[in-house]
Amino acid sequence: MLSNGVNITKHGRRFLLVPGIISLLALGAIIFWGLKAGIDLTGGSLLQVTYTQVRPSVEQVRTAIQSTAISDVRIQPTGETGYILRQRDLTTDEKNALEQALTTLGLIHEDQFNSVGPVIGQELLRKGLIALALVSVSIILFIAFAFRKVSKPVASWKYGIIAIITLIHDILIPIGLFAFLGHWRSAEVDSLFIVALLTLLGVSINNTIVVFDRIRENLRINQDRNRKEDFGETVGHSISQTLARSINTSLTVVIVLLALFFLGPVATKDFALTLIVGMIAGTYSSIFLASPLLVEVGKMQSKEK
Repeated sequence: MLSNGVNITKHGRRFLLVPGIISLLALGAIIFWGLKAGIDLTGGSLLQVTYTQVRPSVEQVRTAIQSTAISDVRIQPTGETGYILRQRDLTTDEKNALEQALTTLGLIHEDQFNSVGPVIGQELLRKGLIALALVSVSIILFIAFAFRKVSKPVASWKYGIIAIITLIHDILIPIGLFAFLGHWRSAEVDSLFIVALLTLLGVSINNTIVVFDRIRENLRINQDRNRKEDFGETVGHSISQTLARSINTSLTVVIVLLALFFLGPVATKDFALTLIVGMIAGTYSSIFLASPLLVEVGKMQSKEK
């Protein structure tokens, strides 16, 4: 029973509706729109310039670039007078031609120019996906080991599976968000985005383990005192005991990330946004996704017996 009187045994399936619907929407965005990979994952070049006076419009910049042999240039405004241009890998002559085309619209200052080969980009993507897979497997093994003495009414390894389902939800939400932003605002994912997802895997599992650990402790207390209590009620008590801690811990992190998003450099805004969305999703899922799933698994095992 939660502190506000909500019974997780009675209303557990209702709690699953919100994360279920949001996850389906995120999955749909990923399937229909996909993700726009940045140059450090696919290979290519990035040129960031600042106009010293008035910044021309995106249409003017696109028209000026058409005079060169460079096609498929992604143009993104940055700051008050700058642009970020992403395109295929350029030779020195092509880079000079691109800058000359931009100069026809006004004086510019080159802020940065990066070039990444396609082989390096594919290697970064491959290693990032391997890292995500290894972290997920490691979490299952760790939780199964940590909860090895908890076998009733739910086996210890099932805690790990439920934790992974929760983590999939937590990273699916920011991925779906960037699929949406990529379609409507040309937002791209890069190696920093993968770093943010790996960070979320570690941070989000913390709240889930806090709740699970409290459940384990309450189950042990019930066993020592020979007290029979419905598993759903034990889970409800555990959530009540950890609710304030989970929310306060996540809130302090989100406040810092909001400061980074609004006051930090442009290069870290997407990183901060990914963590903010993932932290909010992780806080909710640890309470209203992982725990109700645990109760549902306990009910299924009881019916089988």
